[in-house]
Amino acid sequence: MNTQKKCWELVKDKLKSRISDLTKLWALYLEDREKSDENLGNMYEYGLSFDYVAPNTFEKQRRGYFRYQLSWGGPADEFRIYAAYDLKPYTIQYWYMDWFDGAGKILYGKDFKLIAEIFEMFFVDSSTAQEAYKKAIKE
Repeated sequence: MNTQKKCWELVKDKLKSRISDLTKLWALYLEDREKSDENLGNMYEYGLSFDYVAPNTFEKQRRGYFRYQLSWGGPADEFRIYAAYDLKPYTIQYWYMDWFDGAGKILYGKDFKLIAEIFEMFFVDSSTAQEAYKKAIKE
C-alpha cells in the first residue's frame, strides 16, 4: 500500500513554508542587500533559477509566464508569475510537483503582494525579467 501523500495534499504547507522563508529573506534584503539568514542564506542564493517559459512550451500551456524555480527534481517547486506587457503581475501561482504529480495554488492578499514585490524589485528592476523574456523568445 502506497502511503506517500499526493501533491494536492502537500502544496498548502509547502507554500506556507516558502512564503515564510521569502518573507524573512525579503525583509533582510530590504534592510541590506547582502544580509543573510544563517539557515537560508540571502535573496541571491535562495532560488535555483529565474526564467521565462514561452507560450506552448508545454502541452496545453497557452500563456507564457516567469518562473522563479526554488527546487528541481522530485520534488520540485516554483512560483509562476503571469505579467502584463508592463511587467505588472496579474496572477501568481505556486506549484509543487513530484514525479508525474503536481498541484498549484493561486496566491492572493499578502502572499501575492510579497511575490509581486519581489518580482518587480528583484527581477524587473535589475532587468533580469526582461533578459529572461528576450532569451526565451529568441530560442
